Amino acid sequence: MTEENYNYRTSQTLLRNQFPGKGKLQIPIIPRFKAKEDDFNDLLLIGFDKTHLEDQNHLDRMVHFFLYDYRFERVWKNPDNDIEKLSRYRAVLSPDFSMYLEMAPVMQLYNLFRNRWCGAYWASKGIRVVPSVNWGDESTFDFCFDGIEKGSVVAVSTYMASEHDHRKDQKEWFLAGYIEMLRRIEPEKIICYNTPFPEMQGDIVYVDYERSSWRYMDYERKAAPNNDLDCYKIGGAKQDICDTIDVYMIGKGGGSAFGGKWRPSPKKPEDQRFLGKPGEIKTTYKNGYRVETKIGEDGRATVERHHTDHKQPWAHSDPHDHPIHWNNPAGFPDPQPAINYPDGAPEFKQFRGYYMKNTIVPANTYEQNQFVTISDFKTCMRWHGEVEFAWNGITYNITHRKDKISISVSYRQETEKLCDTADEVLDYMVGEDRLRDIITKVTVLDRTI
Repeated sequence: MTEENYNYRTSQTLLRNQFPGKGKLQIPIIPRFKAKEDDFNDLLLIGFDKTHLEDQNHLDRMVHFFLYDYRFERVWKNPDNDIEKLSRYRAVLSPDFSMYLEMAPVMQLYNLFRNRWCGAYWASKGIRVVPSVNWGDESTFDFCFDGIEKGSVVAVSTYMASEHDHRKDQKEWFLAGYIEMLRRIEPEKIICYNTPFPEMQGDIVYVDYERSSWRYMDYERKAAPNNDLDCYKIGGAKQDICDTIDVYMIGKGGGSAFGGKWRPSPKKPEDQRFLGKPGEIKTTYKNGYRVETKIGEDGRATVERHHTDHKQPWAHSDPHDHPIHWNNPAGFPDPQPAINYPDGAPEFKQFRGYYMKNTIVPANTYEQNQFVTISDFKTCMRWHGEVEFAWNGITYNITHRKDKISISVSYRQETEKLCDTADEVLDYMVGEDRLRDIITKVTVLDRTI
Protein backbone atom coordinates (compact mmCIF):
# COMPACT_ATOMS: atom_id res chain seq x y z
CA MET A 1 0.00 0.00 0.00
CA THR A 2 1.44 3.35 -0.99
CA GLU A 3 1.65 6.21 1.49
CA GLU A 4 -1.00 8.04 -0.48
CA ASN A 5 -3.37 5.09 -0.31
CA TYR A 6 -2.63 4.59 3.39
CA ASN A 7 -3.36 8.23 4.20
CA TYR A 8 -6.65 8.02 2.35
CA ARG A 9 -7.58 4.68 3.94
CA THR A 10 -7.05 6.02 7.44
CA SER A 11 -8.35 9.54 6.88
CA GLN A 12 -11.14 10.80 9.11
CA THR A 13 -12.69 12.38 6.05
CA LEU A 14 -13.36 8.79 5.00
CA LEU A 15 -13.85 6.96 8.29
CA ARG A 16 -15.65 9.58 10.43
CA ASN A 17 -15.35 7.29 13.47
CA GLN A 18 -13.44 9.35 16.00
CA PHE A 19 -16.40 10.37 18.18
CA PRO A 20 -18.20 8.19 20.71
CA GLY A 21 -21.74 7.12 19.96
CA LYS A 22 -24.44 4.97 21.48
CA GLY A 23 -26.29 1.94 20.19
CA LYS A 24 -25.84 -0.14 17.11
CA LEU A 25 -25.57 2.83 14.75
CA GLN A 26 -22.94 4.69 16.82
CA ILE A 27 -24.29 8.13 15.90
CA PRO A 28 -21.73 10.71 17.14
CA ILE A 29 -22.78 12.48 20.33
CA ILE A 30 -22.77 16.28 20.40
CA PRO A 31 -21.64 17.40 23.88
CA ARG A 32 -24.25 19.16 25.96
CA PHE A 33 -24.34 22.93 25.37
CA LYS A 34 -23.13 24.97 28.36
CA ALA A 35 -25.32 28.05 28.34
CA LYS A 36 -24.16 31.44 29.55
CA GLU A 37 -26.41 33.87 31.39
CA ASP A 38 -27.22 36.09 28.39
CA ASP A 39 -27.15 33.48 25.61
CA PHE A 40 -30.89 33.59 25.00
CA ASN A 41 -31.71 37.25 25.62
CA ASP A 42 -33.22 38.66 22.41
CA LEU A 43 -31.42 35.93 20.48
CA LEU A 44 -30.92 36.32 16.73
CA LEU A 45 -29.48 33.85 14.23
CA ILE A 46 -27.34 34.31 11.14
CA GLY A 47 -27.43 32.00 8.14
CA PHE A 48 -24.19 30.16 7.45
CA ASP A 49 -24.08 31.66 3.98
CA LYS A 50 -23.95 35.16 5.50
CA THR A 51 -20.98 34.51 7.79
CA HIS A 52 -17.45 35.60 6.94
CA LEU A 53 -14.15 36.35 8.61
CA GLU A 54 -14.48 40.12 8.22
CA ASP A 55 -17.79 40.28 10.10
CA GLN A 56 -17.53 42.40 13.25
CA ASN A 57 -21.17 43.34 13.73
CA HIS A 58 -23.04 40.06 14.19
CA LEU A 59 -20.78 37.92 16.35
CA ASP A 60 -23.40 37.79 19.12
CA ARG A 61 -25.64 35.69 16.85
CA MET A 62 -25.77 31.94 16.58
CA VAL A 63 -25.10 30.44 13.16
CA HIS A 64 -27.96 28.43 11.65
CA PHE A 65 -28.23 26.03 8.72
CA PHE A 66 -31.96 26.23 7.98
CA LEU A 67 -30.99 26.71 4.34
CA TYR A 68 -30.90 24.77 1.11
CA ASP A 69 -28.43 21.95 1.62
CA TYR A 70 -26.20 23.02 -1.24
CA ARG A 71 -25.39 26.18 0.69
CA PHE A 72 -23.53 24.25 3.36
CA GLU A 73 -22.41 20.92 1.85
CA ARG A 74 -18.89 22.28 2.24
CA VAL A 75 -18.94 21.81 6.03
CA TRP A 76 -19.21 18.06 5.48
CA LYS A 77 -16.86 17.77 2.53
CA ASN A 78 -14.17 20.05 3.95
CA PRO A 79 -14.90 20.36 7.67
CA ASP A 80 -11.74 22.31 8.53
CA ASN A 81 -12.27 25.16 6.10
CA ASP A 82 -14.78 27.11 8.20
CA ILE A 83 -13.52 26.42 11.72
CA GLU A 84 -11.89 29.81 12.20
CA LYS A 85 -14.90 31.67 10.89
CA LEU A 86 -17.51 29.75 12.90
CA SER A 87 -15.52 29.99 16.13
CA ARG A 88 -16.00 33.77 16.14
CA TYR A 89 -19.78 33.62 16.65
CA ARG A 90 -21.69 33.10 19.89
CA ALA A 91 -22.53 29.49 19.00
CA VAL A 92 -23.28 27.28 16.01
CA LEU A 93 -26.31 25.07 15.38
CA SER A 94 -25.41 21.70 13.91
CA PRO A 95 -26.07 21.59 10.14
CA ASP A 96 -29.70 20.79 9.34
CA PHE A 97 -29.29 18.35 6.45
CA SER A 98 -32.69 17.52 4.99
CA MET A 99 -34.81 14.56 6.09
CA TYR A 100 -37.71 14.66 3.65
CA LEU A 101 -40.48 12.12 4.00
CA GLU A 102 -39.96 10.93 0.44
CA MET A 103 -36.23 10.33 0.95
CA ALA A 104 -34.89 6.79 1.00
CA PRO A 105 -34.47 5.79 4.68
CA VAL A 106 -30.73 5.30 4.27
CA MET A 107 -30.42 8.90 3.05
CA GLN A 108 -32.38 10.16 6.06
CA LEU A 109 -29.99 8.23 8.31
CA TYR A 110 -26.97 9.53 6.40
CA ASN A 111 -28.10 13.12 6.81
CA LEU A 112 -28.73 12.57 10.51
CA PHE A 113 -25.19 11.20 10.85
CA ARG A 114 -23.76 14.22 9.03
CA ASN A 115 -25.65 16.58 11.34
CA ARG A 116 -24.25 14.98 14.47
CA TRP A 117 -20.73 14.36 13.15
CA CYS A 118 -20.25 18.00 12.16
CA GLY A 119 -21.60 19.15 15.52
CA ALA A 120 -19.29 16.80 17.42
CA TYR A 121 -16.33 17.84 15.26
CA TRP A 122 -16.90 21.55 15.86
CA ALA A 123 -17.30 20.95 19.58
CA SER A 124 -13.95 19.11 19.56
CA LYS A 125 -12.42 22.28 18.11
CA GLY A 126 -13.74 24.43 20.96
CA ILE A 127 -16.85 25.78 19.21
CA ARG A 128 -20.07 26.02 21.25
CA VAL A 129 -22.61 23.79 19.44
CA VAL A 130 -26.39 23.48 19.78
CA PRO A 131 -27.85 20.36 18.10
CA SER A 132 -30.43 21.01 15.39
CA VAL A 133 -33.18 18.42 15.63
CA ASN A 134 -35.10 17.23 12.59
CA TRP A 135 -37.24 14.24 11.75
CA GLY A 136 -39.39 12.67 9.06
CA ASP A 137 -42.34 10.42 9.82
CA GLU A 138 -42.56 7.99 12.75
CA SER A 139 -40.21 5.55 11.05
CA THR A 140 -37.34 7.99 11.67
CA PHE A 141 -37.97 8.19 15.42
CA ASP A 142 -35.77 5.12 15.89
CA PHE A 143 -32.67 7.15 15.06
CA CYS A 144 -33.41 10.85 14.51
CA PHE A 145 -32.94 11.79 18.19
CA ASP A 146 -29.68 9.86 18.59
CA GLY A 147 -26.48 11.74 19.29
CA ILE A 148 -28.09 14.29 21.62
CA GLU A 149 -27.62 14.06 25.38
CA LYS A 150 -30.65 14.23 27.64
CA GLY A 151 -31.26 17.70 29.00
CA SER A 152 -29.44 19.39 26.09
CA VAL A 153 -30.39 22.72 24.58
CA VAL A 154 -31.70 21.98 21.07
CA ALA A 155 -32.85 23.95 18.05
CA VAL A 156 -35.83 23.45 15.73
CA SER A 157 -37.53 25.45 12.99
CA THR A 158 -41.29 25.69 12.44
CA TYR A 159 -41.00 27.57 9.16
CA MET A 160 -41.79 24.74 6.76
CA ALA A 161 -44.67 23.49 8.90
CA SER A 162 -46.18 26.84 9.81
CA GLU A 163 -49.20 28.68 8.47
CA HIS A 164 -46.80 30.61 6.27
CA ASP A 165 -48.50 30.08 2.92
CA HIS A 166 -50.81 27.65 4.76
CA ARG A 167 -48.59 24.59 4.89
CA LYS A 168 -50.80 23.12 7.61
CA ASP A 169 -50.60 19.62 6.23
CA GLN A 170 -47.00 19.55 7.43
CA LYS A 171 -47.88 20.69 10.94
CA GLU A 172 -49.05 17.23 12.01
CA TRP A 173 -45.74 15.50 11.32
CA PHE A 174 -43.89 18.37 12.98
CA LEU A 175 -45.86 18.20 16.23
CA ALA A 176 -45.66 14.39 16.31
CA GLY A 177 -41.87 14.56 16.12
CA TYR A 178 -41.70 17.48 18.53
CA ILE A 179 -43.64 15.61 21.20
CA GLU A 180 -41.39 12.58 20.72
CA MET A 181 -38.32 14.83 21.00
CA LEU A 182 -39.58 16.20 24.34
CA ARG A 183 -40.05 12.66 25.60
CA ARG A 184 -36.69 11.31 24.50
CA ILE A 185 -34.36 14.28 24.97
CA GLU A 186 -36.11 16.28 27.72
CA PRO A 187 -34.37 19.43 26.46
CA GLU A 188 -33.37 22.19 28.84
CA LYS A 189 -34.40 24.81 26.26
CA ILE A 190 -35.68 24.72 22.70
CA ILE A 191 -34.47 27.41 20.32
CA CYS A 192 -37.35 27.85 17.89
CA TYR A 193 -36.55 29.58 14.61
CA ASN A 194 -39.87 31.11 13.47
CA THR A 195 -43.08 31.41 15.47
CA PRO A 196 -43.78 28.43 17.78
CA PHE A 197 -47.11 26.62 17.55
CA PRO A 198 -49.42 27.13 20.54
CA GLU A 199 -49.34 23.36 21.12
CA MET A 200 -45.56 23.34 21.64
CA GLN A 201 -44.53 22.76 25.25
CA GLY A 202 -41.18 23.24 26.93
CA ASP A 203 -38.90 26.20 27.67
CA ILE A 204 -38.95 27.78 24.21
CA VAL A 205 -36.59 30.51 23.08
CA TYR A 206 -38.41 32.22 20.21
CA VAL A 207 -36.15 33.57 17.45
CA ASP A 208 -37.81 36.00 15.09
CA TYR A 209 -37.45 34.70 11.54
CA GLU A 210 -37.47 38.10 9.85
CA ARG A 211 -35.27 39.96 12.34
CA SER A 212 -32.66 37.24 11.82
CA SER A 213 -32.63 37.74 8.05
CA TRP A 214 -29.91 39.43 6.02
CA ARG A 215 -32.04 42.59 5.71
CA TYR A 216 -31.32 43.39 9.33
CA MET A 217 -27.58 43.06 8.97
CA ASP A 218 -25.56 46.22 8.76
CA TYR A 219 -22.72 45.12 6.53
CA GLU A 220 -22.32 44.47 2.84
CA ARG A 221 -20.93 41.02 2.28
CA LYS A 222 -17.63 40.91 0.46
CA ALA A 223 -17.08 38.22 -2.09
CA ALA A 224 -14.21 35.87 -1.37
CA PRO A 225 -13.13 32.75 -3.20
CA ASN A 226 -13.37 30.52 -0.12
CA ASN A 227 -16.95 31.72 0.53
CA ASP A 228 -18.21 30.81 -2.90
CA LEU A 229 -21.09 28.38 -2.37
CA ASP A 230 -22.10 28.11 -6.00
CA CYS A 231 -19.68 25.26 -6.60
CA TYR A 232 -22.14 23.03 -4.75
CA LYS A 233 -25.18 24.00 -6.78
CA ILE A 234 -27.02 21.43 -8.78
CA GLY A 235 -26.43 22.20 -12.44
CA GLY A 236 -28.85 24.74 -13.77
CA ALA A 237 -30.30 25.62 -10.39
CA LYS A 238 -31.48 29.19 -10.03
CA GLN A 239 -29.65 31.28 -7.45
CA ASP A 240 -31.85 33.23 -5.08
CA ILE A 241 -30.88 36.31 -3.14
CA CYS A 242 -32.56 35.07 0.02
CA ASP A 243 -30.67 33.34 2.78
CA THR A 244 -33.55 31.04 3.69
CA ILE A 245 -36.04 28.82 1.98
CA ASP A 246 -38.36 29.81 -0.82
CA VAL A 247 -41.70 28.17 -0.26
CA TYR A 248 -42.29 26.93 -3.80
CA MET A 249 -38.93 25.43 -4.43
CA ILE A 250 -37.81 22.27 -2.73
CA GLY A 251 -37.69 23.38 0.84
CA LYS A 252 -35.74 22.66 3.99
CA GLY A 253 -36.63 20.62 6.99
CA GLY A 254 -38.54 17.43 7.53
CA GLY A 255 -41.93 16.70 6.16
CA SER A 256 -42.40 16.68 2.44
CA ALA A 257 -40.25 18.69 0.10
CA PHE A 258 -43.44 20.01 -1.44
CA GLY A 259 -45.91 22.44 0.06
CA GLY A 260 -49.48 22.03 1.22
CA LYS A 261 -52.69 23.62 0.00
CA TRP A 262 -54.38 26.68 1.44
CA ARG A 263 -57.14 26.20 3.97
CA PRO A 264 -59.21 28.83 5.80
CA SER A 265 -57.64 29.74 9.12
CA PRO A 266 -59.92 29.25 12.14
CA LYS A 267 -58.22 32.32 13.62
CA LYS A 268 -59.40 34.51 10.73
CA PRO A 269 -63.18 34.23 10.20
CA GLU A 270 -63.03 36.26 6.97
CA ASP A 271 -61.17 33.39 5.29
CA GLN A 272 -64.48 31.50 5.15
CA ARG A 273 -65.74 33.85 2.44
CA PHE A 274 -63.50 32.25 -0.18
CA LEU A 275 -65.17 28.83 -0.01
CA GLY A 276 -68.85 27.86 -0.16
CA LYS A 277 -71.63 26.32 -2.18
CA PRO A 278 -71.81 26.87 -5.97
CA GLY A 279 -73.71 30.03 -6.81
CA GLU A 280 -73.57 31.34 -3.25
CA ILE A 281 -72.79 35.00 -2.58
CA LYS A 282 -71.13 35.64 0.77
CA THR A 283 -71.31 39.08 2.36
CA THR A 284 -68.80 40.47 4.85
CA TYR A 285 -69.30 43.79 6.62
CA LYS A 286 -65.80 45.02 7.20
CA ASN A 287 -64.26 48.28 8.32
CA GLY A 288 -67.05 50.60 7.19
CA TYR A 289 -67.79 48.89 3.89
CA ARG A 290 -69.35 45.76 2.41
CA VAL A 291 -67.67 42.91 0.53
CA GLU A 292 -69.59 40.47 -1.66
CA THR A 293 -67.85 37.26 -2.66
CA LYS A 294 -69.28 35.05 -5.42
CA ILE A 295 -68.66 31.29 -5.18
CA GLY A 296 -68.08 29.40 -8.44
CA GLU A 297 -69.10 25.93 -9.55
CA ASP A 298 -66.08 24.31 -7.83
CA GLY A 299 -66.95 25.81 -4.44
CA ARG A 300 -64.22 28.47 -4.60
CA ALA A 301 -64.59 32.23 -4.96
CA THR A 302 -64.43 33.58 -8.51
CA VAL A 303 -64.91 37.31 -8.01
CA GLU A 304 -65.29 39.75 -5.15
CA ARG A 305 -66.94 43.17 -5.06
CA HIS A 306 -65.67 45.83 -2.66
CA HIS A 307 -68.10 48.66 -1.89
CA THR A 308 -65.32 51.13 -1.12
CA ASP A 309 -62.59 53.10 -2.84
CA HIS A 310 -60.07 51.97 -0.18
CA LYS A 311 -59.48 55.67 0.53
CA GLN A 312 -57.59 55.91 -2.76
CA PRO A 313 -60.31 57.36 -5.00
CA TRP A 314 -57.80 58.07 -7.77
CA ALA A 315 -57.21 54.34 -8.13
CA HIS A 316 -60.52 52.67 -7.18
CA SER A 317 -64.14 53.25 -8.00
CA ASP A 318 -66.83 52.55 -5.40
CA PRO A 319 -67.70 49.75 -5.97
CA HIS A 320 -65.02 47.78 -7.83
CA ASP A 321 -64.46 44.07 -8.51
CA HIS A 322 -61.52 41.73 -8.02
CA PRO A 323 -61.41 38.47 -10.04
CA ILE A 324 -60.00 35.73 -7.82
CA HIS A 325 -57.50 33.25 -9.25
CA TRP A 326 -56.43 29.96 -7.70
CA ASN A 327 -53.83 28.78 -10.23
CA ASN A 328 -50.82 28.82 -7.90
CA PRO A 329 -48.89 25.96 -6.23
CA ALA A 330 -50.31 26.73 -2.79
CA GLY A 331 -53.92 26.86 -3.99
CA PHE A 332 -54.16 30.32 -2.42
CA PRO A 333 -57.01 32.77 -3.20
CA ASP A 334 -55.26 35.44 -5.26
CA PRO A 335 -57.36 38.58 -5.94
CA GLN A 336 -56.38 40.27 -9.17
CA PRO A 337 -56.13 44.04 -9.86
CA ALA A 338 -59.35 45.99 -9.49
CA ILE A 339 -61.90 46.32 -12.27
CA ASN A 340 -63.22 49.85 -11.84
CA TYR A 341 -66.62 51.19 -12.86
CA PRO A 342 -66.46 54.99 -13.15
CA ASP A 343 -69.87 55.00 -14.89
CA GLY A 344 -71.60 52.64 -12.49
CA ALA A 345 -71.16 48.92 -11.74
CA PRO A 346 -73.24 46.10 -13.25
CA GLU A 347 -75.46 44.00 -11.01
CA PHE A 348 -73.59 41.45 -8.92
CA LYS A 349 -75.65 38.35 -9.80
CA GLN A 350 -75.68 34.74 -8.70
CA PHE A 351 -74.97 32.09 -11.32
CA ARG A 352 -77.85 31.09 -13.54
CA GLY A 353 -79.50 27.94 -12.30
CA TYR A 354 -78.53 28.54 -8.69
CA TYR A 355 -80.55 30.34 -6.10
CA MET A 356 -79.33 30.68 -2.58
CA LYS A 357 -79.60 33.21 0.16
CA ASN A 358 -76.65 35.42 0.81
CA THR A 359 -74.48 34.17 3.65
CA ILE A 360 -73.09 36.62 6.21
CA VAL A 361 -69.43 36.03 7.05
CA PRO A 362 -68.08 37.56 10.29
CA ALA A 363 -65.29 40.08 9.88
CA ASN A 364 -61.91 39.77 11.57
CA THR A 365 -61.20 41.75 14.70
CA TYR A 366 -58.30 44.18 14.78
CA GLU A 367 -56.38 41.59 16.80
CA GLN A 368 -57.02 38.92 14.16
CA ASN A 369 -55.89 41.31 11.44
CA GLN A 370 -52.62 42.09 13.21
CA PHE A 371 -49.44 41.21 11.33
CA VAL A 372 -47.57 38.77 13.54
CA THR A 373 -44.30 38.87 11.60
CA ILE A 374 -42.84 40.56 8.56
CA SER A 375 -43.33 37.24 6.74
CA ASP A 376 -47.05 37.51 7.49
CA PHE A 377 -47.11 40.92 5.80
CA LYS A 378 -45.14 39.65 2.81
CA THR A 379 -47.57 36.76 2.37
CA CYS A 380 -50.43 39.26 2.34
CA MET A 381 -48.65 41.26 -0.36
CA ARG A 382 -47.80 38.15 -2.40
CA TRP A 383 -51.51 37.38 -2.70
CA HIS A 384 -52.51 40.95 -3.52
CA GLY A 385 -54.00 41.73 -0.14
CA GLU A 386 -55.32 45.25 0.48
CA VAL A 387 -54.52 46.76 3.85
CA GLU A 388 -55.62 49.73 5.90
CA PHE A 389 -53.67 50.52 9.06
CA ALA A 390 -53.23 53.32 11.56
CA TRP A 391 -50.09 54.65 13.20
CA ASN A 392 -49.83 57.68 15.45
CA GLY A 393 -53.34 58.78 14.56
CA ILE A 394 -52.87 58.67 10.76
CA THR A 395 -54.40 56.03 8.48
CA TYR A 396 -52.58 54.50 5.53
CA ASN A 397 -53.75 52.28 2.68
CA ILE A 398 -51.99 49.60 0.66
CA THR A 399 -53.53 48.37 -2.59
CA HIS A 400 -52.43 46.72 -5.83
CA ARG A 401 -52.57 48.31 -9.24
CA LYS A 402 -51.36 46.45 -12.34
CA ASP A 403 -47.92 45.13 -11.36
CA LYS A 404 -47.30 47.65 -8.58
CA ILE A 405 -48.06 47.87 -4.87
CA SER A 406 -49.44 51.26 -3.84
CA ILE A 407 -49.07 52.75 -0.37
CA SER A 408 -50.28 56.18 0.68
CA VAL A 409 -51.82 58.23 3.45
CA SER A 410 -55.59 57.89 3.13
CA TYR A 411 -57.08 60.26 0.51
CA ARG A 412 -53.70 61.92 -0.17
CA GLN A 413 -52.45 60.99 -3.64
CA GLU A 414 -49.33 63.15 -3.25
CA THR A 415 -48.07 60.70 -0.58
CA GLU A 416 -48.46 57.65 -2.81
CA LYS A 417 -45.48 55.44 -3.51
CA LEU A 418 -45.70 52.72 -6.18
CA CYS A 419 -43.51 49.76 -5.29
CA ASP A 420 -42.33 46.66 -7.13
CA THR A 421 -41.88 44.46 -4.05
CA ALA A 422 -43.10 44.05 -0.50
CA ASP A 423 -39.63 45.03 0.71
CA GLU A 424 -39.99 48.40 -1.02
CA VAL A 425 -43.31 48.89 0.74
CA LEU A 426 -41.66 48.06 4.06
CA ASP A 427 -39.14 50.85 3.41
CA TYR A 428 -41.95 53.44 3.18
CA MET A 429 -41.67 56.09 5.90
CA VAL A 430 -44.73 56.13 8.13
CA GLY A 431 -44.28 59.49 9.77
CA GLU A 432 -40.82 59.24 11.33
CA ASP A 433 -40.80 55.43 11.31
CA ARG A 434 -39.93 52.93 8.63
CA LEU A 435 -42.84 50.57 8.07
CA ARG A 436 -40.53 47.55 8.39
CA ASP A 437 -39.73 48.52 11.98
CA ILE A 438 -43.34 48.91 13.09
CA ILE A 439 -45.38 46.58 10.87
CA THR A 440 -46.12 44.22 13.80
CA LYS A 441 -47.14 47.19 16.01
CA VAL A 442 -49.52 49.14 13.75
CA THR A 443 -53.29 48.86 14.20
CA VAL A 444 -54.52 46.91 11.18
CA LEU A 445 -58.01 48.28 10.54
CA ASP A 446 -58.62 46.07 7.52
CA ARG A 447 -56.88 43.47 5.38
CA THR A 448 -58.41 41.44 2.59
CA ILE A 449 -55.86 38.58 2.76
